[in-house]
Amino acid sequence: MVERSQTGREGADNTGVGKSMAASDLNDWFIREVLPLEAALMQFLRRCVRDGRDAADLRQDTYVRVYESAQRKIPHPLKPFLIATARNLVIDRVRREQVVSIETVADLAELEMAEDAPGPERSAMARQDLRRLQAALDRLAPRCREAVVLRKVEGLSAREIAARMGIAEATVNEYLALGMFTLANFVHGDVPNAGSGT
Repeated sequence: MVERSQTGREGADNTGVGKSMAASDLNDWFIREVLPLEAALMQFLRRCVRDGRDAADLRQDTYVRVYESAQRKIPHPLKPFLIATARNLVIDRVRREQVVSIETVADLAELEMAEDAPGPERSAMARQDLRRLQAALDRLAPRCREAVVLRKVEGLSAREIAARMGIAEATVNEYLALGMFTLANFVHGDVPNAGSGT
């Protein structure tokens, strides 16, 4: 009999029974499922706000929202719901503030990029930008293109590129300067001939 009641209770937790869940069961669920996620929640909030008191306030507000939502239906999966709730509260708080620091705006922009999957327009624009960049790379002389790819794609230093290509470091720096200048001009609409002759 005991096993059946425990199984029934777990089933209620997983299916989101909603208002029919007793307050004590809801409290047990909150303590068992939500509170263990506090470290992840606080790590997220500390990245969003600089003041520890603000992070603690946002944590409490997040708990209230999650608890109220669980009274209607148990959220599943829980962790993404918890983080999304906190994120929405951070965004609401920033919107209410009169003065927003540049750091906060940058952090929120980063959150938007990290949390949101790219939409069709953003994906299409990214593909178009990549095609344009590839066309610009194709316009560079082979050695200049190789130096740029080794630096900007593979992250090698000028010294490492010089060793790999068997040329002087000063020549690598010339290739990089010319290549980046040519790429920037091409991507922004100008089509110089300087990069194609190296």
